[in-house]
Amino acid sequence: MKGKVLIADDSAHTRMVLKDILLRGGWDVAGEAENGQQALGLFDERKPDVVMLDIAMPGMDGAQALSAVKARDPKAKVVMIGALGQENAVIDAMRNGADDFVVKPLQAGRVLEVLETVLP
Repeated sequence: MKGKVLIADDSAHTRMVLKDILLRGGWDVAGEAENGQQALGLFDERKPDVVMLDIAMPGMDGAQALSAVKARDPKAKVVMIGALGQENAVIDAMRNGADDFVVKPLQAGRVLEVLETVLP
């Protein structure tokens, strides 16, 4: 196992695809959340090595969850998940402490490459 990854995305399909990519790549899935609030609860409970946060989620979005995760643990590794057209939100997230990002539709090679870079 390379590390534990927490997935937060409001799309069940995206969570399923990402979970499959992670498991095939030798990563462990620490949990799945459909919004930022759930992600924070799982972050506190399961202490993942990396958090993957979708930019656009209902309630607490990815940017708000990023700030809350970094407030809890400034050294936390966070990868943002964005879609085409969300470039400005991704740039803002990187300025606010995100370690890297991936773009939907998710490509297994890119996801695994980012994780290897973020958590060598």
